[in-house]
Amino acid sequence: MNTANDTTSAPQQIDLYWRPGCGFCSSLRRGLDKAGLERVEHNIWDDPNDAATVRRHANGNETVPTVVVGDQSLVNPSAKQLLAFLSEHAPHLLPAGHDESVDSGGMVGRFVGRVLGN
Repeated sequence: MNTANDTTSAPQQIDLYWRPGCGFCSSLRRGLDKAGLERVEHNIWDDPNDAATVRRHANGNETVPTVVVGDQSLVNPSAKQLLAFLSEHAPHLLPAGHDESVDSGGMVGRFVGRVLGN
């Protein structure tokens, strides 16, 4: 039985799929560095399995950046959108001392249509 405190099903990491030369990827990576957000990065040009993961989450396209958190994915999010998503769905993955109030303001609501998964 799962409880609210059960962390066995909680996502354990943030996977960021990117490729060289992608301006959106560079922008997201800079924003996440500034926020101090740890993640595992996957260059889709280095591993065909990583490219396949992106296609699975992005309706058959190799759209990057794609971020996968547990069983949910965000295609081409900004750093602010990803932080807002994490504040709501996986706050334990946020950096220590992160101010969740800066992620409010309806950003998640406007972004929910771009979240894929489930």
